[in-house]
Amino acid sequence: MKKLTMKELTLKKKLLIAAAALAGILILVYVGFSVYFMRHFHFHTTINGMDVSGYSVERVKKETEERVSAYELQIEERGGETEQLKGADFSLKPEWDDSLKELMDRQNGFTWAAHLFQKDNLENQTLVSYDSGELKSAVDALSCMDAEKQVAPVDATVSDYQENEGYTLVPAVQGTTVEESSMLSGVEDAVNGLSERFSLEDADCYVKPAVDDDDEKLLATIDTLNKYADSVITFQVGDSTQVLDISTFHDWISLSEDMEPVIDEEKVDAYVKSLADTYNTCYGAKNLMTSYGVSVSISNSHYGWKVDNDAEKAAILEEIRSGEQTSRDLHYSMTAQSHSGNDYGNSYVEINLTAQHLFLYVNGGLVTESDFVSGNLSNGNYTPTGVFGVTYTERNATLRGPGYVQPVAFWMPFNGDVGMHDATFRGDFGGTIYKRNGSHGCINLPYGAAQTIFEHVSAGFPVLVYELPGTETAKGIAMDQGYAVSKEIREIGDVTLESEGAIASARANYDALSDQAKAYVTNYDVLAYAEETLERLKEEAEAAVVQ
Repeated sequence: MKKLTMKELTLKKKLLIAAAALAGILILVYVGFSVYFMRHFHFHTTINGMDVSGYSVERVKKETEERVSAYELQIEERGGETEQLKGADFSLKPEWDDSLKELMDRQNGFTWAAHLFQKDNLENQTLVSYDSGELKSAVDALSCMDAEKQVAPVDATVSDYQENEGYTLVPAVQGTTVEESSMLSGVEDAVNGLSERFSLEDADCYVKPAVDDDDEKLLATIDTLNKYADSVITFQVGDSTQVLDISTFHDWISLSEDMEPVIDEEKVDAYVKSLADTYNTCYGAKNLMTSYGVSVSISNSHYGWKVDNDAEKAAILEEIRSGEQTSRDLHYSMTAQSHSGNDYGNSYVEINLTAQHLFLYVNGGLVTESDFVSGNLSNGNYTPTGVFGVTYTERNATLRGPGYVQPVAFWMPFNGDVGMHDATFRGDFGGTIYKRNGSHGCINLPYGAAQTIFEHVSAGFPVLVYELPGTETAKGIAMDQGYAVSKEIREIGDVTLESEGAIASARANYDALSDQAKAYVTNYDVLAYAEETLERLKEEAEAAVVQ
């Protein structure tokens, strides 16, 4: 261990003496302050709001008396206005008892150092006294308490939509409506502490708006509304374009009582209805330039575009709420082939019930045509006219109905149980077979024609069914003429001499038929037999006269 020199020992001794002296001084200072604060209030001490730091009890009393004698409380109001309350107006005076001394006695003088960094807010019930009724009357008489002069607070809210700005915050109006109990309580505290000023703003005495500018829910609602405003839906319907954006739907939007954005669904319904009114083509009459060069108008249409209102409404609501920007077609519950011109386009089956002839067009070109047999008129099984879409197609189906079960190779229904199919059980098609020996309502076709049609159509393929007087075929006319004569022959009944006129008429009408029509007289042998019978009866009658 190194030994210290005499010089080093002397320096060390001096340092120790200096440190001891400093410590002694600090102890004396600490003790001195401790003794002082046994009779004086600590630093940062208030009594009833009045600063009494370093005050003795007597000084507190003296200063209180001085303040009370000329006390005036300045009321500072929102907007910079001020008013005054004078202590004399409400009988303000000092009030002493032992409570000030008790506060001092409870104070520990040795803890003064801690109060350099902390506050001690004391309360004393008897520092001053005043007439509470007079104070209330004085407060009520202030101009700021006049209800007619007060401005009510107004909640912050959301602006209407403004182009280029969107939805913005409409700031709250803070107003000047005073909350009476808070005002009186605050003034009482100020008087008790002999404060010289009282700020209604600082004391939070004004009635606040229920929704202020920093309201989180309101700000979130504004963000949501501006997200809605970003939504743009472009409807592409064929060559037509329609845009739905905030310029249209801003008046659909409102706020609920709890500031939630609400889209008026009745207005969405009305908008979707307007879309349907514009773009629906179903149920209206269709015009067709027939294969006969004559235009017809076909009512009873069950074919065309039909907007699915519920699906479209749901899509619009979702797209607005998501702020989506999209381009799309409408939602449909019924579709057609074209949005321009005739909605059935240039691919369709054309069925002329008058001519009992149909045509299949695909992309404007004739694929096939054929005679057919439609519903039996004689028993009321009419084939309905109208515009339809093929419901579905089925290979090797079995058709069932009252009194019949019929297997077919190609089944193409287009109106409930009415459809096109092959009819191999028939040996002839066209003409006017349908009037007396028609189908149950279906379009009976030759096998080959049915197969060709089946290969080109699918669900939704248009079928246009109409009647066109004047397009009756020669075959049909011949059939009807032959049927008329056949009917006349049947009505001859049992031959008597009185049958001569009916038989002669039937013969004359038969002889007037064309060869094609004569082929459809199915009971010519009955006519010939009737003529023979009549001749025999006449001979017998003559013989009887001679005798």
